[in-house]
This record gives sequence, structure tokens and C-alpha cells, in this order.
Amino acid sequence: MKNNELNHQPKKYKHLTEDQRLLIQNGLDLGMTFKQIAKRIKKDPTTISKEVKKHLLVKESDVQHFDKQGVPTKITCPYLLKAPFVCNACPKKSRQCGFDKHFYYAKRAQNEYLELLSESRENVALNKESFYEMDHIISNGIHNGQHLYHIIQTHDLPISKSTVYRHLKKGLLTVSAVKFPRVVKFKRRKAKPILDPINPKSRENRTYLDFKNHLNEHHYDSWLEMDTVLGKVGGKIIVTFLHSASNFMFAILVDNKTALSVTYGVEALKRRLLDSGFLFSTYFPTILTDNGGEFALVDRLEQDCSGDTKSSLFFCDPRRSDQKARIEKNHTLFRDIAPKSTSFDHWTQEKLNCIFSHINSVKREKFNGKSAYDMFTFIFDETLTNALGISRVPSEEVVQSIALLKQIGL
Repeated sequence: MKNNELNHQPKKYKHLTEDQRLLIQNGLDLGMTFKQIAKRIKKDPTTISKEVKKHLLVKESDVQHFDKQGVPTKITCPYLLKAPFVCNACPKKSRQCGFDKHFYYAKRAQNEYLELLSESRENVALNKESFYEMDHIISNGIHNGQHLYHIIQTHDLPISKSTVYRHLKKGLLTVSAVKFPRVVKFKRRKAKPILDPINPKSRENRTYLDFKNHLNEHHYDSWLEMDTVLGKVGGKIIVTFLHSASNFMFAILVDNKTALSVTYGVEALKRRLLDSGFLFSTYFPTILTDNGGEFALVDRLEQDCSGDTKSSLFFCDPRRSDQKARIEKNHTLFRDIAPKSTSFDHWTQEKLNCIFSHINSVKREKFNGKSAYDMFTFIFDETLTNALGISRVPSEEVVQSIALLKQIGL
């Protein structure tokens, strides 16, 4: 009999579940006390109190209050100073009462909980000097032929080998995987793919939905799509950009697929444009890219050389490359010239510009026989294309095959 009773006892959870949060909201809507709600979901009343206070949604009132001296002051509704601290069951919640309103919503509380849980389990403090110092020490040691454990012990780094390997896999370190002997010597174990290597904090207000809202809010009808094209493993990669309204593409060659390497390349591009009189964010205020770890240094990718203005960077949803379909499709034009597995290690920026000059000079059916170069220079002018290193190739001289590599000496 005792065994049956034990088997039917409710399972205890350390964290509140979404169903329990829905019961909390339902209880607050009905005007129940914390004690009554706690009994309902078999939790302590203090747990309910902490949950409600932690996930309050405050809707500010438009009514301004003044003290006796006529100074603006904040007055809190006296009913919100005591339990249950919310307006869920208040009869005046749907009309103006002159006070800020506090609400508890289960769905919102659950989303905040999941986001906090994700950040606490996997987070890289990319904005801290200690991370860059650690990256510098490890990268120098690996380049000098030292083993990872030796580097960690010599410099007393507060990090484990497994953590370093995770950072390496996400592309957050300056040094590439090919420099780590034990990384390339053994086959990688099968594991679930990392769907979202971008720091969750960096994705706040930068999702694809935020991107769509941003376009509507600012009445933008075009944006810049950004992606990477890989060569040989561990070697140089190409960061590509596409102007959505014209399909005009330009690209930069960077040393490897790491966040620092890509960021240095983008910053160099911005400086080159500024030297020619063009502020990057003026012409490309909105950027859309994927969730690759090479784009993890969000603040630096957004910032202009001037330090005063910046572009807005947004991320597609995980596994949704179709949300930046233009650049994905136009990569096929590049692969006609440089098939997959082509090494970029001996390429130069000048020869890369030549390849994209040919790509941009291809006549497009979409534009009724006009090229991407024609469309882009119609919107802007040729001084900008020159600053980007792209020039017009006469139609009869355009090459759309691997023969172009031989023609330009690659």
C-alpha cells in the first residue's frame, strides 16, 4: 500500500514548469493569495512571491504626478506595495487609473526563464578584456609549438582544455584548428550540431523578426546580406556582402574563420571606404547574416570607424538560410568560377575583386538584361564601386567559369 502511495505522489521539480506558471497567472487573475496558489501547485508561498516579483511586467502610466513643490515625482499605487504586487485581478486594470500597472504573464515569465537558463549554461564573455588576453596567450603559445595544457599551466589560466576546444570549434579564437595537433590528428566524435554559436545576449533585439520590424520602422527597402565562403580547411576564407536591391556583391579575404579575423577584415574595409570619403553605415545601415561564430563580435561589426555612428546587425533564425536567400543564390555564380574545395590561401584581395567584377557584370534576367553593376551604380555611383574595388567588365569579356582563375594567374 505504501509503495502505491509513493508512486502516486507528485513529482518534485527544482524549477517551476510552464504549466505551474500558467496556474500562478490563473490564480492571480482570480485574486487568489500566494498561500492559496502555493497550495495549488505544491510549492512554498515564498517561491510564488519571488517568481511574481522577478517577472513583473510594468506598464508605465502617462499621468505625471507632482509633489507640493511642483517637482515631478513617482507615486506607486498603494495596492502594489503589498501582495500580490500585481494588477491582474484589479477591476481598473483595463482603464486609466493614474498609476503604473504591474502584471504577471506566464508565457513571458517562461521565456525569460529559458533565456536566463541558456545564458547561464553557455555564455562567452566576449566583451571582457580577460577573454582577449586569454586568446592572445593561447594563440601565441600554439604558434610557438607549445601544447595546450602546457600553456594553461604556465600562465595559470582560469580555463579548462575542453572550454578552449569549445571556443575553437565556434571560431572565437584567433588561432585556427589546424594549429592544434590533437584537433586534426583524431576524428571528431559525432555530436549534435551547435545551432546557435552566437552569444544569446548578442542576439537580443537582433533576431530576424527584429530585422523585419527595423525595416518597417525606418522605411528601408534594401539591406546588406553578409556570409562566408570557405576554402581549404584551416585556410583563408572569403566574407561576402550583397546589396539586396541590386544583387551587387563585394568581398574581403581574411586569414581564417574566426571572430577576430573576420572582424579585422570588416574594420579594414570600413577604413578603406572612409579614406575614399564613404562612411559604411551611411550606405549600408542594415546588415543581415547567419548565426556563425565568426560574426560573434557584434558591437565591433556594427561600429563605424568614426566611433559615432553604426550599422544595425541582425541574425537569421537558426537553420533558416532561406531568410538571406539572395546571397546564398548568388554564391552559385562564385562557385562557377571557384568550385568547392578551392584553396584561397594564395589569393590576393586584388584578384578577388577582379572575380567579383566579372560576377557583377553578368547580365541578369531578373533585371531585364541589366547587370548587378548597372543596378548598383544607378542607385549610387561608380565612385563607391571603385572604393569597394569593383569595376565594370565589358559584356564580351565576362568570364563565368573556372577559366577565369587561370586568366588572372590563380
